[in-house]
Amino acid sequence: MKFETKSLIRTALLLALTLIVQSFKMPQLITGSLVNAMLIIAAGTVGMYSGISIGLLTPVIAFLVGILKFPPMIPFIMIGNALYAWLFSSQKNKVFGISLASLVKYLWLSISVKYILKSLSIKVPALVVQTFTLPQLFTALIGGIIGVSVISLLRKINKNK
Repeated sequence: MKFETKSLIRTALLLALTLIVQSFKMPQLITGSLVNAMLIIAAGTVGMYSGISIGLLTPVIAFLVGILKFPPMIPFIMIGNALYAWLFSSQKNKVFGISLASLVKYLWLSISVKYILKSLSIKVPALVVQTFTLPQLFTALIGGIIGVSVISLLRKINKNK
């Protein structure tokens, strides 16, 4: 796989923007939607591996800076984010891609928090269950719509240059 400097810089900038969004500690609907939008923007403009990389790094950094307060969820969020970026990138029809990616991310996180962690004898607080179930579907869908809209706008701007 070939890493170009331009792609690496763009990924780093998108990661920085994503971390800034996370640092504002806004309500989940806003923060989650914007983080998901950044994953879509990265995957759609730089490439699938850019979106996946940002999706893998953001939960770890969110934990390290005190935003994510339930560390057992870190690997599950990482996988959910990677699935989201990958499934979006793998679809030619972007509406279907957002829908599929959002549904799979929501199902993965819901199953993780309701069943997988509990099967590992990890006590999951009710607020964590609430956070990682249905709101994940909404933030993924909203983020996907925002992300595709931004990609479309960027393409129009580049086309007019």
